[in-house]
Amino acid sequence: MFAAIKLLTVWIGLGVPAAMIAMPWAALRDDFRMMYRWGMAIVRMGVVAAGVRVRVEGSENLPDQPCIFVSNHVSNMDAPVLLPMLPGMSSVFIKKKLMSIPILGTAMRMGKYIPVSRGNSREEAEKSVEYAAEVLRGGRNIVLFPEGTRSPDGKLLPFKKGGFFLAAETGAPMVPVVIRGTATMMRKGSLKIYPGEAVVEFLPVMWPQHYEGREQLMDAVRTEMEIALAKAQGGE
Repeated sequence: MFAAIKLLTVWIGLGVPAAMIAMPWAALRDDFRMMYRWGMAIVRMGVVAAGVRVRVEGSENLPDQPCIFVSNHVSNMDAPVLLPMLPGMSSVFIKKKLMSIPILGTAMRMGKYIPVSRGNSREEAEKSVEYAAEVLRGGRNIVLFPEGTRSPDGKLLPFKKGGFFLAAETGAPMVPVVIRGTATMMRKGSLKIYPGEAVVEFLPVMWPQHYEGREQLMDAVRTEMEIALAKAQGGE
């Protein structure tokens, strides 16, 4: 529990005063870049304070343009471990209710995070994808956890299709991501954080136009992620 307290102390102790400075600055200048850099630096410092080391593999697979990152999801530590490792600025699909949190919700709106509701209607889902396409074309990456929830055993759950609609619509490259090690750091249903090493592996880029449709793209992305997970387990 001590590791979690250290992480939250860094996030709150540095995040609140940083937000009070960076948010008005970003609003006045209509420039979110400084605020984003500060935010990611604070996220990273919190992760380090909790005793979590992050090792990146496959960075040579990152394209030099905004893309869609598709990651597995096994822990609440996944996003804090992954986001600071990404080039440029990134936006994430998040639960709509998080937008109501004071300060954090405002920062997420300024960062063009994409709100989604569980059990949302087809119309709401289409609006989310449309907004994500706008954000992507504006130069930000999009980060997806297509399983929609954390896997209890590390195996990939069924994928939701929204991100693959987005790729088909925009033609943006998709980079599959496999995160390992975070499941034992913060188990589902627990607030405790256990120090250790997390591995973020970027797999080769996949271009939507190379596939007949979004279903084929989704199957190909899932297959590559499953192969990478199986290789890692075999190696361990």
